[in-house]
Amino acid sequence: MNASKIDAELSQLIAADAPSRGVAHAEAPGIRRVVARNAGPMTYHGTNTWLIDTPAGVTIVDPGPDDPQHVREVATIAGGINGILLTHRHRDHAGGLAAMRAATGAPVFDHAAFRAGQTLPPALAGWTPIEMPGHAADHLCFARDDGVVLTGDLVLGWTTGLVDDMAAYITSLQSLLTRADRLYLPGHGPPITQPARLVRALLHHRLAREAAILGSLAGAPRDIEWLLARHYPSLDPGLHGAALVNLRAHLRKLEGHGRIVATPGLWQSSVAV
Repeated sequence: MNASKIDAELSQLIAADAPSRGVAHAEAPGIRRVVARNAGPMTYHGTNTWLIDTPAGVTIVDPGPDDPQHVREVATIAGGINGILLTHRHRDHAGGLAAMRAATGAPVFDHAAFRAGQTLPPALAGWTPIEMPGHAADHLCFARDDGVVLTGDLVLGWTTGLVDDMAAYITSLQSLLTRADRLYLPGHGPPITQPARLVRALLHHRLAREAAILGSLAGAPRDIEWLLARHYPSLDPGLHGAALVNLRAHLRKLEGHGRIVATPGLWQSSVAV
Protein backbone atom coordinates (compact mmCIF):
# COMPACT_ATOMS: atom_id res chain seq x y z
CA MET A 1 0.00 0.00 0.00
CA ASN A 2 1.55 3.33 -1.02
CA ALA A 3 1.67 6.39 1.21
CA SER A 4 -1.28 8.20 -0.38
CA LYS A 5 -3.51 5.14 0.00
CA ILE A 6 -2.41 4.72 3.61
CA ASP A 7 -3.24 8.35 4.38
CA ALA A 8 -6.64 7.98 2.71
CA GLU A 9 -7.35 4.85 4.74
CA LEU A 10 -6.41 6.53 7.99
CA SER A 11 -8.47 9.64 7.22
CA GLN A 12 -11.53 7.43 6.76
CA LEU A 13 -10.97 5.56 10.01
CA ILE A 14 -9.85 8.35 12.34
CA ALA A 15 -12.82 10.64 12.86
CA ALA A 16 -13.11 13.94 14.71
CA ASP A 17 -15.51 14.71 17.53
CA ALA A 18 -16.36 17.71 19.66
CA PRO A 19 -17.27 16.33 23.10
CA SER A 20 -19.15 18.19 25.80
CA ARG A 21 -17.17 18.80 28.99
CA GLY A 22 -18.08 17.90 32.53
CA VAL A 23 -20.52 15.17 31.50
CA ALA A 24 -20.29 11.43 30.94
CA HIS A 25 -20.74 10.07 27.42
CA ALA A 26 -22.03 6.49 27.24
CA GLU A 27 -19.79 4.72 24.69
CA ALA A 28 -20.42 1.01 25.37
CA PRO A 29 -22.56 -1.01 27.78
CA GLY A 30 -21.36 -0.15 31.26
CA ILE A 31 -18.63 2.22 30.03
CA ARG A 32 -18.73 6.02 30.02
CA ARG A 33 -16.25 8.71 28.97
CA VAL A 34 -15.42 12.08 30.55
CA VAL A 35 -13.10 14.26 28.45
CA ALA A 36 -10.54 16.43 30.23
CA ARG A 37 -9.94 20.05 29.28
CA ASN A 38 -6.32 19.55 28.22
CA ALA A 39 -6.87 19.97 24.49
CA GLY A 40 -3.74 20.45 22.38
CA PRO A 41 -1.73 19.18 19.41
CA MET A 42 -0.69 16.07 21.36
CA THR A 43 -3.97 15.44 23.19
CA TYR A 44 -6.67 16.34 20.62
CA HIS A 45 -9.81 17.47 22.47
CA GLY A 46 -8.35 16.15 25.73
CA THR A 47 -7.61 12.96 27.62
CA ASN A 48 -10.43 10.44 27.91
CA THR A 49 -11.10 9.32 31.48
CA TRP A 50 -13.12 6.11 31.28
CA LEU A 51 -15.69 5.05 33.88
CA ILE A 52 -16.42 1.32 34.13
CA ASP A 53 -19.65 0.61 36.00
CA THR A 54 -19.32 -2.46 38.23
CA PRO A 55 -21.55 -4.02 40.89
CA ALA A 56 -19.27 -2.53 43.56
CA GLY A 57 -19.20 1.00 42.15
CA VAL A 58 -17.21 2.69 39.40
CA THR A 59 -13.64 1.92 38.32
CA ILE A 60 -11.75 4.85 36.77
CA VAL A 61 -9.36 4.28 33.88
CA ASP A 62 -6.80 7.10 33.53
CA PRO A 63 -7.65 9.99 35.89
CA GLY A 64 -6.26 12.43 33.32
CA PRO A 65 -4.14 15.54 33.83
CA ASP A 66 -3.47 17.40 37.06
CA ASP A 67 -6.65 19.46 36.78
CA PRO A 68 -8.70 19.87 39.98
CA GLN A 69 -11.86 20.64 38.00
CA HIS A 70 -11.60 17.43 35.99
CA VAL A 71 -10.92 15.38 39.12
CA ARG A 72 -13.96 16.90 40.85
CA GLU A 73 -16.17 16.29 37.85
CA VAL A 74 -15.10 12.67 37.47
CA ALA A 75 -15.54 11.98 41.18
CA THR A 76 -18.98 13.60 41.19
CA ILE A 77 -20.18 11.80 38.06
CA ALA A 78 -18.82 8.46 39.23
CA GLY A 79 -20.16 8.57 42.75
CA GLY A 80 -18.53 5.67 44.59
CA ILE A 81 -15.13 4.86 43.05
CA ASN A 82 -13.78 1.39 43.85
CA GLY A 83 -10.52 1.46 41.89
CA ILE A 84 -8.25 3.29 39.46
CA LEU A 85 -6.60 1.65 36.45
CA LEU A 86 -3.73 3.26 34.53
CA THR A 87 -2.89 2.51 30.92
CA HIS A 88 0.44 4.29 31.44
CA ARG A 89 1.95 7.08 33.53
CA HIS A 90 2.33 9.93 31.04
CA ARG A 91 1.20 13.08 32.81
CA ASP A 92 -1.83 13.67 30.58
CA HIS A 93 -3.18 10.31 31.79
CA ALA A 94 -1.83 10.08 35.33
CA GLY A 95 -1.19 13.69 36.38
CA GLY A 96 -4.45 13.69 38.34
CA LEU A 97 -3.77 10.37 40.05
CA ALA A 98 -2.65 11.77 43.42
CA ALA A 99 -5.68 14.05 43.64
CA MET A 100 -8.06 11.27 42.59
CA ARG A 101 -6.62 8.92 45.21
CA ALA A 102 -6.86 11.64 47.85
CA ALA A 103 -10.48 12.29 46.92
CA THR A 104 -11.55 8.65 46.78
CA GLY A 105 -9.03 6.48 48.62
CA ALA A 106 -9.31 4.01 45.73
CA PRO A 107 -6.52 1.48 45.07
CA VAL A 108 -4.47 1.72 41.86
CA PHE A 109 -3.67 -0.97 39.31
CA ASP A 110 -0.85 -0.08 36.89
CA HIS A 111 2.02 -1.71 35.00
CA ALA A 112 4.02 -2.21 38.20
CA ALA A 113 1.07 -4.05 39.77
CA PHE A 114 0.71 -6.13 36.61
CA ARG A 115 4.39 -7.08 36.66
CA ALA A 116 4.14 -7.93 40.36
CA GLY A 117 1.44 -10.47 39.53
CA GLN A 118 -1.46 -8.58 41.05
CA THR A 119 -4.88 -9.28 39.57
CA LEU A 120 -7.87 -7.06 38.94
CA PRO A 121 -10.49 -7.00 41.71
CA PRO A 122 -13.51 -9.34 41.49
CA ALA A 123 -15.72 -6.40 40.51
CA LEU A 124 -13.85 -6.31 37.17
CA ALA A 125 -14.55 -9.94 36.30
CA GLY A 126 -14.43 -10.22 32.51
CA TRP A 127 -11.64 -7.65 32.15
CA THR A 128 -8.02 -8.59 31.41
CA PRO A 129 -4.93 -6.32 31.52
CA ILE A 130 -2.64 -6.85 28.52
CA GLU A 131 0.94 -5.62 28.34
CA MET A 132 1.23 -3.60 25.12
CA PRO A 133 4.44 -1.50 25.04
CA GLY A 134 5.47 0.80 22.23
CA HIS A 135 3.92 4.16 22.98
CA ALA A 136 5.43 3.76 26.45
CA ALA A 137 7.36 0.98 28.14
CA ASP A 138 4.75 0.71 30.91
CA HIS A 139 1.71 0.63 28.63
CA LEU A 140 -1.26 -1.60 29.39
CA CYS A 141 -4.49 -2.17 27.50
CA PHE A 142 -7.59 -3.49 29.27
CA ALA A 143 -9.76 -5.95 27.35
CA ARG A 144 -13.28 -7.06 28.18
CA ASP A 145 -14.33 -10.51 27.13
CA ASP A 146 -17.06 -9.15 24.81
CA GLY A 147 -14.47 -7.56 22.47
CA VAL A 148 -14.17 -4.08 23.97
CA VAL A 149 -10.61 -2.84 24.59
CA LEU A 150 -9.40 0.28 26.38
CA THR A 151 -6.34 1.00 24.24
CA GLY A 152 -4.81 3.99 26.02
CA ASP A 153 -2.39 5.67 23.61
CA LEU A 154 -1.40 2.53 21.71
CA VAL A 155 -4.21 2.99 19.18
CA LEU A 156 -5.91 6.38 19.09
CA GLY A 157 -9.13 7.73 17.64
CA TRP A 158 -7.61 10.79 16.00
CA THR A 159 -3.96 10.31 14.94
CA THR A 160 -1.30 7.69 14.22
CA GLY A 161 0.21 8.40 17.63
CA LEU A 162 3.53 8.91 19.39
CA VAL A 163 5.91 5.94 19.56
CA ASP A 164 8.81 5.54 21.98
CA ASP A 165 9.87 2.01 20.99
CA MET A 166 9.04 1.22 17.35
CA ALA A 167 9.95 -2.46 17.50
CA ALA A 168 7.73 -3.00 20.55
CA TYR A 169 4.96 -0.91 18.97
CA ILE A 170 4.92 -3.01 15.80
CA THR A 171 4.83 -6.19 17.89
CA SER A 172 1.94 -4.83 19.96
CA LEU A 173 -0.07 -3.92 16.87
CA GLN A 174 0.56 -7.36 15.41
CA SER A 175 -0.61 -8.88 18.68
CA LEU A 176 -3.84 -6.88 18.50
CA LEU A 177 -4.51 -8.36 15.06
CA THR A 178 -4.51 -11.86 16.54
CA ARG A 179 -7.57 -10.88 18.60
CA ALA A 180 -11.19 -10.60 17.49
CA ASP A 181 -12.08 -7.32 19.19
CA ARG A 182 -14.97 -5.18 17.96
CA LEU A 183 -14.51 -1.81 19.68
CA TYR A 184 -11.51 0.22 20.86
CA LEU A 185 -11.94 2.95 23.47
CA PRO A 186 -8.76 5.06 23.17
CA GLY A 187 -7.01 7.52 25.45
CA HIS A 188 -7.85 10.43 23.14
CA GLY A 189 -10.51 10.84 20.50
CA PRO A 190 -13.69 8.93 19.72
CA PRO A 191 -14.35 5.20 19.93
CA ILE A 192 -12.93 3.11 17.09
CA THR A 193 -15.58 0.90 15.52
CA GLN A 194 -13.36 -0.77 12.89
CA PRO A 195 -10.39 -1.73 15.07
CA ALA A 196 -8.73 -4.41 12.93
CA ARG A 197 -8.95 -2.25 9.81
CA LEU A 198 -7.37 0.69 11.63
CA VAL A 199 -4.58 -1.45 13.11
CA ARG A 200 -3.74 -2.82 9.66
CA ALA A 201 -3.61 0.73 8.31
CA LEU A 202 -1.33 1.81 11.16
CA LEU A 203 1.01 -1.11 10.49
CA HIS A 204 1.14 -0.23 6.79
CA HIS A 205 1.81 3.39 7.70
CA ARG A 206 4.72 2.58 10.00
CA LEU A 207 6.29 -0.04 7.75
CA ALA A 208 6.01 2.26 4.73
CA ARG A 209 7.67 5.05 6.73
CA GLU A 210 10.44 2.66 7.76
CA ALA A 211 11.05 1.60 4.17
CA ALA A 212 11.17 5.23 3.06
CA ILE A 213 13.67 6.15 5.79
CA LEU A 214 15.86 3.17 4.93
CA GLY A 215 15.79 4.16 1.25
CA SER A 216 16.85 7.71 2.02
CA LEU A 217 19.88 6.43 3.96
CA ALA A 218 21.26 4.37 1.07
CA GLY A 219 23.53 7.19 -0.04
CA ALA A 220 25.47 9.66 2.10
CA PRO A 221 25.12 9.71 5.88
CA ARG A 222 22.27 11.95 7.01
CA ASP A 223 21.49 13.84 10.20
CA ILE A 224 18.17 14.03 12.01
CA GLU A 225 17.12 17.43 10.65
CA TRP A 226 17.70 16.31 7.06
CA LEU A 227 15.62 13.19 7.70
CA LEU A 228 12.90 15.23 9.38
CA ALA A 229 12.61 17.65 6.46
CA ARG A 230 12.58 14.81 3.94
CA HIS A 231 10.02 12.59 5.62
CA TYR A 232 7.81 15.24 7.26
CA PRO A 233 7.85 17.98 4.60
CA SER A 234 4.56 19.65 5.62
CA LEU A 235 4.97 19.32 9.36
CA ASP A 236 2.93 21.49 11.70
CA PRO A 237 5.50 23.31 13.88
CA GLY A 238 3.57 22.20 16.95
CA LEU A 239 4.29 18.58 16.06
CA HIS A 240 8.04 18.99 15.49
CA GLY A 241 8.95 17.32 18.78
CA ALA A 242 6.56 14.40 18.24
CA ALA A 243 7.91 13.79 14.73
CA LEU A 244 11.45 13.69 16.12
CA VAL A 245 10.40 11.11 18.73
CA ASN A 246 8.85 8.87 16.06
CA LEU A 247 11.75 9.35 13.67
CA ARG A 248 14.29 8.38 16.33
CA ALA A 249 12.16 5.34 17.20
CA HIS A 250 12.32 4.24 13.57
CA LEU A 251 16.09 4.76 13.51
CA ARG A 252 16.60 2.76 16.71
CA LYS A 253 14.58 -0.10 15.27
CA LEU A 254 16.52 -0.09 12.00
CA GLU A 255 19.83 0.10 13.85
CA GLY A 256 18.80 -2.68 16.23
CA HIS A 257 17.99 -4.92 13.26
CA GLY A 258 21.33 -4.14 11.62
CA ARG A 259 19.77 -2.27 8.70
CA ILE A 260 21.57 1.03 9.38
CA VAL A 261 24.70 2.14 11.22
CA ALA A 262 25.07 5.24 13.35
CA THR A 263 27.94 7.59 13.94
CA PRO A 264 27.58 10.63 16.21
CA GLY A 265 24.62 12.57 14.80
CA LEU A 266 24.50 10.66 11.50
CA TRP A 267 22.85 7.52 10.11
CA GLN A 268 23.51 5.51 6.96
CA SER A 269 22.33 2.25 5.45
CA SER A 270 24.56 -0.65 6.54
CA VAL A 271 24.60 -1.90 2.92
CA ALA A 272 26.24 1.32 1.77
CA VAL A 273 29.07 1.24 4.35
